[in-house]
Amino acid sequence: MDKFLDKLPSMDLMRSEKMTFVQLIIPVESAHRTVSYLGELGLLQFRDLNADKSPFQLTFVNQVKRCAEMSRKLRFFKDQISKAGLLGSIRPVSQPDIELEELEFQLGEHEHELIEMNSNSERLRQSYNELLEFKMVLQKASGFLVSSNSHAVTEETELEEKVYSMNDYGDSVSLLEQDIRPGPSDQSGLNFVSGIICKFKALRFERMLFRATRGNMLFNQAPADEQIMDPLSTEMVEQTVFVVFFSGLQAKTKILKICEAFGANCYPVPEDITKQRQITREVSSRLADLEATLDAGIRHRNKALTSVGFHLAKWMNMVRREKAVYDTLNMLNFDVTKKCLVGEGWCPIFAKTKIQEALQRATFDSNSQVGVIFHVMDAIESPPTFFRTNNFTSAFQEIVDAYGVARYQEANPAVYTVITFPFLFAVMFGDWGHGICLLMGALVLIARERKLAAQKLGSFMEMLFGGRYVLLLMSLFSIYCGLIYNEFFSVPFHIFGGSAYKCRDATCSDAHTVGLIKYRDPYPFGVDPSWRGSRSELPFLNSLKMKLSILLGVVQMNVGIILSYFNARFFNSSIDIRYQFVPQMIFLNSLFGYLSLLVVIKWCTGSKADLYHVMIYMFLSPTDDLGDNQLFWGQRPLQIILLVLALIAVPWMLFPKPFILRKLHTERFQGRTYGMLGTSEMDLDVETDPVRQHHEEFNFSEVFVHQMIHSIEFVLGAVSNTASYLRLWALSLAHSELSTVFYEKVLLLAWGYDSFIIRLIGLAVFAFATAFILLMMETLSAFLHALRLHWVEFQNKFYLGDGYKFKPFSFASLATEDED
Repeated sequence: MDKFLDKLPSMDLMRSEKMTFVQLIIPVESAHRTVSYLGELGLLQFRDLNADKSPFQLTFVNQVKRCAEMSRKLRFFKDQISKAGLLGSIRPVSQPDIELEELEFQLGEHEHELIEMNSNSERLRQSYNELLEFKMVLQKASGFLVSSNSHAVTEETELEEKVYSMNDYGDSVSLLEQDIRPGPSDQSGLNFVSGIICKFKALRFERMLFRATRGNMLFNQAPADEQIMDPLSTEMVEQTVFVVFFSGLQAKTKILKICEAFGANCYPVPEDITKQRQITREVSSRLADLEATLDAGIRHRNKALTSVGFHLAKWMNMVRREKAVYDTLNMLNFDVTKKCLVGEGWCPIFAKTKIQEALQRATFDSNSQVGVIFHVMDAIESPPTFFRTNNFTSAFQEIVDAYGVARYQEANPAVYTVITFPFLFAVMFGDWGHGICLLMGALVLIARERKLAAQKLGSFMEMLFGGRYVLLLMSLFSIYCGLIYNEFFSVPFHIFGGSAYKCRDATCSDAHTVGLIKYRDPYPFGVDPSWRGSRSELPFLNSLKMKLSILLGVVQMNVGIILSYFNARFFNSSIDIRYQFVPQMIFLNSLFGYLSLLVVIKWCTGSKADLYHVMIYMFLSPTDDLGDNQLFWGQRPLQIILLVLALIAVPWMLFPKPFILRKLHTERFQGRTYGMLGTSEMDLDVETDPVRQHHEEFNFSEVFVHQMIHSIEFVLGAVSNTASYLRLWALSLAHSELSTVFYEKVLLLAWGYDSFIIRLIGLAVFAFATAFILLMMETLSAFLHALRLHWVEFQNKFYLGDGYKFKPFSFASLATEDED
């Protein structure tokens, strides 16, 4: 058996790539180029040798700060280009390579120039806004002042009789009791303040003025004709022009303070109409000049931003790479001579030749007199896990990694998940009409693969696009299972020939009461369409799908336990084979393997035996006669043997392994307390093997408790996991019944009316329910249940999932990390 297994070809995805721990000794003059070449190769994961140091103690901290500052400037340029609306119109152009120092100098000049242009533009925009506000205040306030003056002339005589001589009374009396005369106002006369305020503040502003002056003011307002651009947010703001009439210096002081608090801008408006017109003409002239200046400034700024935008992508990529190189160099240590950098890391064995070629190329290109030393070392810690995947297998590998990254070189569940995951999904989703809909969606995603890969998608579409091949296999298996269930949007079809059943008479009046009669061989593929609508449809399909769920669950759990054997054999752990794999196989198959055998025999023989009764009384009364429930000769003694084996398997799993491990540990470290005398060369040889010095403490109680938990978990899990596979039956039944309800109670019900509108509404409701409930919600539900079956019921039989991913230093991964 072992020889046969050794001859089997190796699988790339079955176990992770073999890794090796390497050390690099790099001369200082070629360190930067060496790390850059390794970043382009992307096959070496550096280990941080300075993890205990603070960021300020690292060697290349100043270079990292410079790169971070350049990244900030480039982000500033990108934001400015985006705000100017030039991001989509700029196309990158080729440019000769420049040094980092020259780029730093250019970025500083561009930033200084752009900041200065922004500052000038803001000042000009502020002046333009002030003049525009002044112009609108002049236009609106002049109307208020003219109406006030005319009102004063007509009622001059009446108001003169009510003039009060007391100066302090001016703040409390009503405005209508004040002397309103045209011309200049004195301290006791009528004054006004004009200005402009944001429209959404006008109501609160008026209320505050009314309360502060105790109602002794007259507030006039009018909406501004034009909107004002906010120089900071570049948004257009609606404004309201106001004129406040009041009396007294104290009221004026209060009003001005309130204007300042509300951010209202006040502008002086002369009472003379001639002066108003003259000032308006001057303001309009200055506005035209400022507008021309602003337009010229915007064109100049856009031109500068466009010139930067041509090279922005290349500069950002260059700075990103340089920062990554210096971050990696900070993970290395100087040797004692301070002339070389020492680095350590992991790489796949197949990549050693490529790495050595890159190191030789870096030494040659940097004109270094000393080459980079590359040699393999021993390591105590476990290597990282690295699987080489493609577009098809990467999504299935991500499904497994979401549960936990595989331990180094352990069996990879993704190999089997490629088939079992979409198949178990299809068992729950089986309908070849719905499967065709999913297939069309998957084919659209695959056909537009290149175009969609280059776009930035939303979170949902990105997830859907990443799992396009998972969706493809799920749809194909759904079509296959739908053909077995003979359901096309819940409607059966005679695809593979005629039915094996017929009615008892020509009228078929008793088809749903007494039932049909079988008159020829069974339907060649899948469920006979005559079961649809018959009186025994639901009991038959329930029995069929429930038994299929049990069979599929037992098979998949057995595959998981068999994979634990291959893991133990690969890691040379005979203890796990003898005291874990063997009793687990015996326990599971003595109970649920036997149940699966009874199901198959019952199907083949057509027996009416009650399997519930057989399994229950196998434990309660194993020696009793089975009677009508006997399916084959020798069933009762076989049940007794299987029950005894299941009882023996539990202590077999629990007790031997901890005691054997303690015995092996005692024998292995029995003489370690005595040191070995030897020469200095022998001491050096011992020191160079860190694995030999590594002494793990053995805690028997901890090992025993862990084995007890594992045994109890398996025994109870064998029952609960088998029952968990019944979700395949439950969700398949729910999907079928939902499809039937939507077809019969929506589509057929609407089709029973002669009205075209009712039929159209019924078709729309049926399409909506099919798309959003059956194709979206049911797909998600079946996906999550299939995920749980793989993570819990399948993978816990053999998969530890306590490894860590291989994350090499690679420039290719920097772009995706930056987008995230």
